[in-house]
Amino acid sequence: MSVVEERGRITARVPLAVQEKLQEAADLVGATVNQFVVQSALEKAEQIIDRETMIGVTRRDAAMLIDLFENPPKPNPALKRALERYKGRIKNGSLRSTAGSDS
Repeated sequence: MSVVEERGRITARVPLAVQEKLQEAADLVGATVNQFVVQSALEKAEQIIDRETMIGVTRRDAAMLIDLFENPPKPNPALKRALERYKGRIKNGSLRSTAGSDS
C-alpha cells in the first residue's frame, strides 16, 4: 500500500536576470530550477532554524554546567520558599499543568 504525500506549492516571480542565474546554477549541479530553488531554500531554512533555536556555549561554560549538574549547590532560602509555595499550590489544587506549552 502506497502512502500519498501531500504537497504544497510555492511560486515566485523574479526578474529575468535572477531566473537566468538560478538556471545556470541548477544546470551546474544537474538539477531543475525548481529542485535547485527548493533545496537551496531548505538548506537556508535549516541554517536559520539551527541558529535561532540552538544555544551555543564555550567549553568553559559547558564544564561549569556539567559541574553544576554533578554537584548542585545546596538550596538557598529563596529556593526553599519557592518549593514551599509550589507544594502549597499542589496541595490546594491551584497548580495546573503547563506541560507542553511555551507560555
